[in-house]
Amino acid sequence: MKTTVAALIAALMTASMAMPAVASTRYYNFDTNTWEERSATQGSRKGSSIKKEIVSYQSKYKPGTIVVETSERRLYLVLEDGKAMKYGIGVGRDGFRWSGQHRITRTAEWPGWTPPAAMRKRVPDLPAYMPGGPNNPLGARALYIGSTLYRIHGTSEPWTIGQAVSSGCIRLTNDDVTDLYERVKVGALVVVNQ
Repeated sequence: MKTTVAALIAALMTASMAMPAVASTRYYNFDTNTWEERSATQGSRKGSSIKKEIVSYQSKYKPGTIVVETSERRLYLVLEDGKAMKYGIGVGRDGFRWSGQHRITRTAEWPGWTPPAAMRKRVPDLPAYMPGGPNNPLGARALYIGSTLYRIHGTSEPWTIGQAVSSGCIRLTNDDVTDLYERVKVGALVVVNQ
């Protein structure tokens, strides 16, 4: 019996070594504006080194306001008593940064993505629509900003947090955007500073 079990284990180990170590998936790389192949575990190897934290934060804005400091690559959610939750973010690359004040008009869990016409013109092989899920560029949650095309959303590429990589949207890790999503209400003010 022991010999049979040992032989079975050895056969399984040999078969698993012959199989590819990881599956390959396609994803949209905002840095290069192209679809690329990557291993399914690539994103999990390198997460963001920027962790959310509660910090002292003096502001003229009431609690519940989101303040995006593009140059710092940080997002602050104003809390009570002179505090804020500070998150690391990815911001728009050169030519795609913006500033202004709007309100959150809608939120979504695992949102689908409809690339804007201008983006589809730049990258013709983009799909007209991509359903929500782990490989979707919008990640786990999205907060829609006013009538703009911009969102605060998650990402399946956590290593891009702290960089200027997007087409204008504000991206957080999926864990951080889920945390923010639970704290923010539709109608919340969003202030984006350069």
